[in-house]
Amino acid sequence: MFRHILKKAKNSLGLGRKVKRKYQDIDPEDIFLDSANLPGFEEHALEGRIEKPMSRETFLVLKIVLVLIALSLVSKLWILSVLEGLVYAEISENNRLEQTPIFANRGVILDRNGLELASNEIKDKNSDFAGRRYVAPKGLAHAVGYVKYPLIDSSGVYYELDYQAKDGAELAYDDLLRGKNGKKLVETDVTGTVTSESVIEEPIDGENITLSLDAKLTETLHKAIESFAQAGGFIGGAGVIMDVETGEVLALTSFPEYDQNVLTRGIDQKSFSALLNNPRTPFLNRAIGGLYTPGSIVKPIVAIAALNEDVISPDKEILSTGSITIPNPYDPEKPSVFDDWKAHGWTAMREALAVSSDTYFYSIGGGYGGQKGLGISLIDKYFELFKFKEPTGIELLGELEGIVPTPEWKKEKFNGDIWRLGDTYITAIGQYGTQLTPLNAARFIAAIANKGKLLKPSLLLGSNKESVIGTVEFAEDDWRVVREGMRESVTYGTSLGLNVSYVEAAAKTGTAEVGSGKSYVHSWSVGFFPYRKSKYAWAVIMEKGPANSGVGATAVVRQVFDWMSIYKPEYLQ
Repeated sequence: MFRHILKKAKNSLGLGRKVKRKYQDIDPEDIFLDSANLPGFEEHALEGRIEKPMSRETFLVLKIVLVLIALSLVSKLWILSVLEGLVYAEISENNRLEQTPIFANRGVILDRNGLELASNEIKDKNSDFAGRRYVAPKGLAHAVGYVKYPLIDSSGVYYELDYQAKDGAELAYDDLLRGKNGKKLVETDVTGTVTSESVIEEPIDGENITLSLDAKLTETLHKAIESFAQAGGFIGGAGVIMDVETGEVLALTSFPEYDQNVLTRGIDQKSFSALLNNPRTPFLNRAIGGLYTPGSIVKPIVAIAALNEDVISPDKEILSTGSITIPNPYDPEKPSVFDDWKAHGWTAMREALAVSSDTYFYSIGGGYGGQKGLGISLIDKYFELFKFKEPTGIELLGELEGIVPTPEWKKEKFNGDIWRLGDTYITAIGQYGTQLTPLNAARFIAAIANKGKLLKPSLLLGSNKESVIGTVEFAEDDWRVVREGMRESVTYGTSLGLNVSYVEAAAKTGTAEVGSGKSYVHSWSVGFFPYRKSKYAWAVIMEKGPANSGVGATAVVRQVFDWMSIYKPEYLQ
């Protein structure tokens, strides 16, 4: 039956019918004739072979391989879109979302009267952060400092995200001033055009700080130093005024100084190199980083040491004839002569301080003519009691420690040379190896003013809760003698230029010889005021002027006093 049905199907399709040939059958002779005329086959290239159909096995293998490839592609697509879809979605999202900083404003720096010393400019549309601006008054550069702006590369990406504090209070209080940057997401299209912004973390601006500095007082001190430096041929100078009870610094200035605004905005390498190589060193903060031979300003310390050690009574007089002569045991023809700056006649301690008699202090320092001397060990002891060697600890970067000469120091510095009596003499008048910063000088003068409290100076108003870091104790009478001698320096002695009607001050001058041939001098003025109820101490140094200059540091202080009497009389009361 199956065959019958198959046959009917073929007939219906015409498959079973014979098709009439349109051509005659081929004669076998023709086949043999054609084959004889065929060209030769390259049998090694499979020419002349009869094609065979692909086997079912081969086709099956091929189908399996194709299915495996399809399954591999589908599984990879599933992994990318389902299993790891969130990861790649985030990567894709980040390709058009950029996280950028929102720069926090730095805190404002104020002086004790509320004057802005460092503030922020208003951001414009072309800037991501606020510019830093410093006020016009001179003399504040080293105390306030400056900053450098955040840095950006050529592609517009910030690789430095903070203001870089470089000096002064900007650096000392950077942790308070800097604040914390915020963050925002910026969405862009394929052309880089910003389509939206979203803040994800708000910036926190830095804290404002109030310094103990009086900007106008500091400017007045700086201008006086600048003026007298130019008039007297000094290469520079520095000045400090500090509270003798709290250690707060009202003025701290150094001349010459740099321009804070110029350095913050940035200058070319040539101009910057010129500043660095300037022989007057405008980057040096002389108030804390300049070491100077103190000269006679150490005499109050030597005086109180002699009183405390019972070396001399305050009323004993010593004759000053203009010099002392010490026999030379090795060559009697060449005695050692130590000059006084003038012949003072008979002087007791108060007058010796007032007129700055070198002969008197040679005698009580090293001994002479039957007068017992302290000797170098005791001189060194008292210099160290007043912390001549120790940095004061003020917040500013770059403070140096002082130098106190000893026999061991000389042996090290001068190829094993021994200590001699003459070395003690000149150490007693503040020459030889002793070196101090102006700030350290102001501190030991403050200790005389407050009768023994050694302070840690500070630039931050109202923060110096633990200002006393040590004390030196002497009899009240000893303090009184030294203080009276410094007062007499103003009423008739070497500080006579400060004898004014509107304030009573106590002072001491110093003229330290420096350079080869002693052709240059450092001119010092130190002291405190008001005398009877002491509130402030000062130290002013005029650096390396001609030995014959008629201008000294006392003139600087007088100009500051005159300004105070008009604009800040409360300081003098």
